[in-house]
Amino acid sequence: MIDSWTPADVSRTGQVVADWVWGWALSRGTPDPVTEPDGYRVDVGLPEHRVRYVLPDPASVGPRAAALTEPGTWLKVCGPVGRVRSALGSRWTIREPEYLMSTGLGTRPPTTPPAPYTVELHSTGDVHDVVVTTGKGWAAKGRVAVRGPAAVMDMVETDPAHRRRGLGSVVMSELSRVAASRGAVCGVLVATEEGLALYGKLGWTVDSPITAAHLATR
Repeated sequence: MIDSWTPADVSRTGQVVADWVWGWALSRGTPDPVTEPDGYRVDVGLPEHRVRYVLPDPASVGPRAAALTEPGTWLKVCGPVGRVRSALGSRWTIREPEYLMSTGLGTRPPTTPPAPYTVELHSTGDVHDVVVTTGKGWAAKGRVAVRGPAAVMDMVETDPAHRRRGLGSVVMSELSRVAASRGAVCGVLVATEEGLALYGKLGWTVDSPITAAHLATR
């Protein structure tokens, strides 16, 4: 999928993109996304991440990038960097590759982590945080935002001192279980290059490569 991506894939990933944008905004506590003619705008409101535009079609990158000048503006484009780079121009800093991924969710029992770890769940409305802890602090964690039938996994992280112990898989399994118990049937996330292998082993598939770029703050 990654190497063979074509513009025809845009139509197949439209709903996944929409689910991710709305779920990400819910997870991060931003205002609701605004639908634009070429995609979505999210007013993030942070000094180095003021606003982001998510574009499902790489063909719209050139006009959108040319119209943006404010430092702290981000673009997330569904398409490989080779299709996007020339349309951005020299003002934009391109980040490491990312990948839009999805999977089906189903009922599953709670996951038991290896000793001495335990799993905690903290929920606020439709946002749920899973924390794997040793009792002295977190070892791995992640968040899921559930919006209707879709659940967006976000901020999945393992402390470097606790890596290679299967804790990332524990977090993802628990996030999926919690989301399914709240009625979600599809999981969506955007993975880094590092996370791509883990999620692939857990049954997630790539819907589109993502090219991320930003206008640096001064």
